[in-house]
Amino acid sequence: MLSSTSYNQLKYLVTVVVFIIVNKFMYAQQDSVIPKTDDSQIQQQLENIAENSENEEDDYTNLLDALMYYKDHPLNLNKVQKEDLQQLQLLSDIEINNLFKHIEKNGKLITIYELQGIAGFDLQTIQKILPYVRVNDNFSSSHYSLKEMFKNGQHMVMFRYARIIEQQKGFTDIDSAGLFKSKNSRYIGSPDKLYLRYRFTYGTNISWGFTAEKDQGELFFKQNQRFNYDWYEKGLNGNQKTGFDFYSAHFFIRNIRFVKALAIGDYQATFGQGLTLWSGLAFGKSADVMNVKKSALGLRPYTSVDENRFMRGLATTVTLKNLEATAFVSRKKVDANVSDTTETGEVFTISALQETGFHSTYSEIEDKHSITQTIYGGNISYKGKQLSVGLTGVNYELSNDFQRDLSYYNQFEFSSRQNANIGLDYNFIFRNFNFFGEQAMSQNGGMAFVNGAFISLDPKLSLTVLYRNYQRNFQNLLSNGFAENTRAANEKGWFVGIVAKPLKTITLSAYLDRFEFPWLKYQTNAPSVGYDYLAQINYTPSKKFDTYFRIRSRTKFKNTTEDIDDIDFIVPVQQTNYRLNLSYSILPSVKLKNRVELIDYKFDNSPTKKGYVVYQDILFKKMSFPLSVTLRYALFQTDNYDSRIYAYENDMIGAYSIPSYYYKGSRFYILLNYDLTRRIELWLRYSQTVYDNRKVISEGSINEIQGNTRSEIKVQARFKF
Repeated sequence: MLSSTSYNQLKYLVTVVVFIIVNKFMYAQQDSVIPKTDDSQIQQQLENIAENSENEEDDYTNLLDALMYYKDHPLNLNKVQKEDLQQLQLLSDIEINNLFKHIEKNGKLITIYELQGIAGFDLQTIQKILPYVRVNDNFSSSHYSLKEMFKNGQHMVMFRYARIIEQQKGFTDIDSAGLFKSKNSRYIGSPDKLYLRYRFTYGTNISWGFTAEKDQGELFFKQNQRFNYDWYEKGLNGNQKTGFDFYSAHFFIRNIRFVKALAIGDYQATFGQGLTLWSGLAFGKSADVMNVKKSALGLRPYTSVDENRFMRGLATTVTLKNLEATAFVSRKKVDANVSDTTETGEVFTISALQETGFHSTYSEIEDKHSITQTIYGGNISYKGKQLSVGLTGVNYELSNDFQRDLSYYNQFEFSSRQNANIGLDYNFIFRNFNFFGEQAMSQNGGMAFVNGAFISLDPKLSLTVLYRNYQRNFQNLLSNGFAENTRAANEKGWFVGIVAKPLKTITLSAYLDRFEFPWLKYQTNAPSVGYDYLAQINYTPSKKFDTYFRIRSRTKFKNTTEDIDDIDFIVPVQQTNYRLNLSYSILPSVKLKNRVELIDYKFDNSPTKKGYVVYQDILFKKMSFPLSVTLRYALFQTDNYDSRIYAYENDMIGAYSIPSYYYKGSRFYILLNYDLTRRIELWLRYSQTVYDNRKVISEGSINEIQGNTRSEIKVQARFKF
């Protein structure tokens, strides 16, 4: 167990370091040039998503797909559209409006430095968008031929291989009797992870391609199936085929005359503030407190490998002046737990929908594509310079009856074959005020509301306020509204955030979110309240040095573990994180990053659990040199799994790693990126975690490793032509 003395010494050290940094650099001269870019804010947002979802396997491709594309094809600010800037998710609507007003009043931008004269565009804001934008006078025509498209378009092929090196329990041998007794104790396929992606793009107007993936334990070649027992094969229902386990393909057209978007195949649809329809992940609470407002992008091509958060079919958006109309239809197979079948073996009812996307064990394969999901609906919107209003309707159908295993806490959740939702959203900009919100209703009469305001009180002071009220009987499996819960239901609360920039070198960010759950929830057998607050100070005295110190504290309630007269009463769960993060360049080609993070976790009457993570990053990238290197060495110690700490790790493009650190040990990774030619790029990544106080890793699970070391290797190649 982490000693109180060493923990307090580490906490004291962090405080001293913060004090020294602030006093040493408080009066340092500010560089006159725009500082180099840093993705720390995006990394913080991804860390928060992983921490809140408790899923290290999430694929964030679609969240950052626009950033990845515009990094290779920067937006020309002299011809950019509002939707393009919204895709970056780095600027507020007020800042975007100010940019367009400046260009309308003063003419085209001459240099990127001119942005400093626009309200809201300080050096830190420009730093965020710098890798994704440019300024020039070239204006390409919107009319083109197929010959021009294929001549100037770009093809991209990417292949990735990954594998855990140590043998896991799920890949050890077992006889028929042992497997029959524990059907899900072994994987059907190999430990290899495979990923293949092809995409063609022509500017932002045309995109087509496909994505294929095989997860660990899934089968690639049918003849290599590890178990061929008759009873085992019968239970799989013929769901195992040769090839990748998951395929996705899309054809997407954008801004071709009156057709704003046309999607064939796989796509995503996002409208309003996500209460009625938001088929994908979304950023939530983070130190970027202004990001609580969602920027709905309507239709987008789907290029991720999340096997649930997308739509498959046909969708289109057409425009007439300021009016937009969208229609969409989706039909695809989804995984589900079958609870009842007919005499012929056909599915009759299901008890749960499966959203892991894994098909590597007996039950997972048995549940694979058990039912058909059909979604259709539309949106009609008015989009003016200052005011936007949209009406969205969606119908959701399953091919079989959904009869949830009811308990007290979930009796108001969706448990039927069909559901419909309708919602009205708005976005209004008046001077330095941005009001936004959405009101939605489900078929059973359940209501959900979210309303917010972003207020730019001064170039140095901004405020955001958001109120949500989601009734316990609001039912929508396609929503992703701002919430503390995983779904927008049974919750209401106030969120207040503020960003202040008292000096050019200092940014203060803070938020307070008070929420309550009027009805019972999972592992909480009574109505409850909670708090989440964050305070962060960023200090950037020059383009070579950036640091921030952050405190985040959360309080929720859950059932006690004590057995008192068979009554489950609720007790608080309190978690506080302290983080010091430094980033500085010692040479033009060498950058160092350091982090110290501490955690206090207290549940019920048990002693406070503590933990820490300390790591050092070294990043080498020389402009004229084809090789870049990133490596990390981390030390960690936590009292238990509950006191785990999440930390973003650099990974190859299109892949994401946000592991949780817990127990005691060290972690190391190295990432090599080599530009073989201008069109061929290679990556190699090796990571290893060594536990000092464990002889078995993931004991009792299918991923159990006999030993204290877990290592992973990844290889990736990308070809452009």
